[in-house]
Amino acid sequence: MPLQRSSPWPPACVYKGGLGARSHARMDAKKLGVMAVLAGVAVAVVPWLLPTGPNANLDAARFLEAGSLAVGAAVVFAGGLLTALTPCVYPLIPITVSVFGARKTEGRGRALLLTSSYIVGMGVVFSALGVLAAKTGQAFGSMLGHPAVVTGLAVFLLLLATSMFGAFELALPSSFQTKLNAVGGAGVAGAFLMGSVSGFLAAPCTGPVLTGLLAFVAKSANTTLGASLLFVYALGIGVPFFLIGVFTVRLPRGGVWMEWVKSVLGIMLVALAFSYLKDAFPWARDVVKGLGLHVGRVPGAVIAALLVAVGVALGAVHRSFKEGAREFSFKALGVALVVAALVLRGGALDGGPVGTLWVSLGLAEPARAPAWQWHHVMPAKQATFSPEAFDQVLAQAKAEGRPVLIDFFADWCAACKELDRDTYPAQQVISESDEGRFLNIKIDATNSEDSLDALLERFGVEGLPTVAFISPEGKVLTQPRVTGFLAPSPFATEMKKARCTDANAC
Repeated sequence: MPLQRSSPWPPACVYKGGLGARSHARMDAKKLGVMAVLAGVAVAVVPWLLPTGPNANLDAARFLEAGSLAVGAAVVFAGGLLTALTPCVYPLIPITVSVFGARKTEGRGRALLLTSSYIVGMGVVFSALGVLAAKTGQAFGSMLGHPAVVTGLAVFLLLLATSMFGAFELALPSSFQTKLNAVGGAGVAGAFLMGSVSGFLAAPCTGPVLTGLLAFVAKSANTTLGASLLFVYALGIGVPFFLIGVFTVRLPRGGVWMEWVKSVLGIMLVALAFSYLKDAFPWARDVVKGLGLHVGRVPGAVIAALLVAVGVALGAVHRSFKEGAREFSFKALGVALVVAALVLRGGALDGGPVGTLWVSLGLAEPARAPAWQWHHVMPAKQATFSPEAFDQVLAQAKAEGRPVLIDFFADWCAACKELDRDTYPAQQVISESDEGRFLNIKIDATNSEDSLDALLERFGVEGLPTVAFISPEGKVLTQPRVTGFLAPSPFATEMKKARCTDANAC
């Protein structure tokens, strides 16, 4: 698609003081201060308020296997809707706003058509990936973890963000636009394309609904039914997108504030691109994770909030890249600070309550409460998985009469991070692990390799996260088993079931 220079500011952006873009620099200092403070507070607080998404109790497979396809489809739809509200998918909503809310005035019918095309594009990708995952037996989302694929998606997001900042407009060739207009317009095709990209970006957000669904598809070998159910899952994810896409047409169109909205969307898209790149490249992931561990969860939120407030005050939102070198420099610095703050905020979410930096400086006391312990993490960084070493660990646990907890995770898996952040550090889970003398093993399935794929097949892992248990007698248990996020209290109950077998009454 050729890049065309954006058109001059429309008449709607003209104010008594001159062009709206030039009024950015003269924005009232009090209003700017309030906006900066609110932005900082939002960055600090909102990530803690977002839900964790579907948990392991929302299992569609048991309804599907019992022949209750309608109930199973309803559970699949509900799972998609809950997934849309998680931090993994929520950042994609600005893409919808950028396509349908920050462009040009559309009628309600036109917005309905564009949004429907967007969601259908997302659904087609989910259906195709679901069938492929069922055919190949690979964990859903791992096929999208290749750095080349993620880099391409990140570049697309950066291009879209640059467009939001007003550098250019994305447009199809005029000859192709003419042909598309005859069948509904280039906007419909563009919305479908955007939905497809969003489908790829949302695909790694696996949950128990998808895990059970893929298991059902694999057993039934009915790819048509599987594709249809995955399309239903995509429709559930698409509900917030649909509501925003249709109802944003009621927003007032005139005013320079619309350019501020586009700046906010551009910043969020840049941060999202960096987030995907971080998960694709181990060195970047380690840097962000290490930073989060150093600053800690609460201090990281405070630092991120301060950086956002400074960035907004400098002009990340209200200044323009098109008003000279000075305006460009202030806005660029502001955008950089806000993006850095968002990346830090994400890393701090996975950090401990007390950052190691503050402990080393003598400003905080190290945590004294019992902590969750991973006895083995396999494979080690930059090493290949060793089935022999794994079996040796299991044999030792059996000889000692210890139950085993095996957490299968990947760095691209959002629910895996939720387990690490919210469930394992909980006191009741730690107490159950200590009381039951659990041997805790973490299996890193981020990078696919033959020995790891064989292990996933051996334990029947069809989606991540999956937490499998082995009894003190060395028997691999099909129940209990955790697929997806599970809150601390029910998770501790599942652990107790694993150690309290018929041979080991509790």
